[in-house]
Amino acid sequence: MNIADLLSGYDLKQLTVGVLGGHSALDVCHGAKEFGFKTVAVARGGREKTYSQYFKTRGEKGCIDDVIVVDDFQDVLDEEVQEKLRKMNTIFVHNRYFWVYFDEYSLVEDKFRVPIFGSRTLLKLEERDQPFNQYHLLDAAKIRTPEIFAKPEDIDRPVLVKAAEAQRGYERAFFVVGSPQEWESVGSKLEKEGRVTADWRTATIEEFIVGAPVNFNFFYSPLTEELELLGTDTRRQTNLDGFLRMTAAEQAQVEGKIALKRIETGHIACTVKESILEKAFELGEKFVEATQALPKDIDPSRKGIIGPFALQGAVVAEEGREDIVIFDVSLRIPGSPGTASTPYSGYLYGQSMSVGERCAMEIHLAAQQGRVEEIVT
Repeated sequence: MNIADLLSGYDLKQLTVGVLGGHSALDVCHGAKEFGFKTVAVARGGREKTYSQYFKTRGEKGCIDDVIVVDDFQDVLDEEVQEKLRKMNTIFVHNRYFWVYFDEYSLVEDKFRVPIFGSRTLLKLEERDQPFNQYHLLDAAKIRTPEIFAKPEDIDRPVLVKAAEAQRGYERAFFVVGSPQEWESVGSKLEKEGRVTADWRTATIEEFIVGAPVNFNFFYSPLTEELELLGTDTRRQTNLDGFLRMTAAEQAQVEGKIALKRIETGHIACTVKESILEKAFELGEKFVEATQALPKDIDPSRKGIIGPFALQGAVVAEEGREDIVIFDVSLRIPGSPGTASTPYSGYLYGQSMSVGERCAMEIHLAAQQGRVEEIVT
C-alpha cells in the first residue's frame, strides 16, 4: 500500500490518534492526549461504555474524544467508517484485536486505507500457523527459544502443548505433558471435555521452560534508529493464578476437580537485575535487525519493526549463570499499561513513560520533522 496515497489529503498539523476499543486503547489515547492529539476509538456495540462514558473526554477529565460504534470490530473496514477516520486525519495504532476479531487479516493489509503506526504486515507473524511466523523470525535473529518437537513420539521431557481453547480459539488452553502417551491421553481428555479445539494434535509442542517469566517491552524508533526498553512485566492468568495462591493442602484437595486455564487477564509490573539488561538489549537489537532484513513478500514496506514490540519469555538459571529464553513475540503495542510503573523509560527520559505516551511522542516528532511517512505503513 502506497504511503503517499494513504497520507494524501491529510493535515499533518491536525492529526487524530485512532484505536480499536479494547486491549491497549486507553493507554494509547491517554498518551495521545499528553502530546496534544485528538483521539477516536472504534468500539463494538455492547462494549462501548468504557470509551463513550467512563473515560470519555469531558473538560480536564478523560482521554477519548470521539467514539465510532460498530456491530463488529471488522466493520472498521467499511467505507463509511474509513471515510470518517480519514476526515479526522487519523493515524491508527493497531493491537492484537486486529488479528483476533477479523475473519481475514489480509483485508486489513490491503483494504484499510488509514495509515497505521507500526508494521502493517508483520502482525500476522505472531500466529504460529503462518507459513513464515515468529519461530522463523526468532531463528533468523539467532535468539534462544524452547526446543520444538516435530512429533509427539520425540517427547522426552516436560513439554507445553500450545493448543487453542475450544470456546475462544484465540485464547490459550496450553497443557503440560511428559511423554507421548501422556500427550495423547491428556489431549484427548481435554478435547472430550470441550476445553481444546479438535485440531489440538497439530498444536506446537514446545519444551517446557522453568524460569521467572518476564515480558521485555521494547520500542524501536525509525526517527532516531535507537532501541529503547520501555518496561518489563509478567502476566496474570486465570484461573491458574488462583490455584497457585492456594496452600499445598488446598491444591491437593481440588486437583482434578478444577479445570486449570491460562487465560491472560492482566499484567504485573516487575523489574529485572541490571546484569540482565545488556543481554535483553542484545536480543532486542538482533530482533530489530532480523525484521529489517525480511524479504519484500513478507514485509512489503521493507521498514522492519516500527515502534513497540515485546519479547516474552523467562529468565533461567543454568550452571551458575542466567540466560533469557524467548517463547512468544508481540509485533505491536503490548496489552500492559503497567510497564510505566517500571523505571526503565524514566532512566532514559527523566520520568516514566507509558507505551502509549511513547507512541504519541514518536508521532508528534515525526509530524514536527515532516517524517510521518517513515513511521506508518
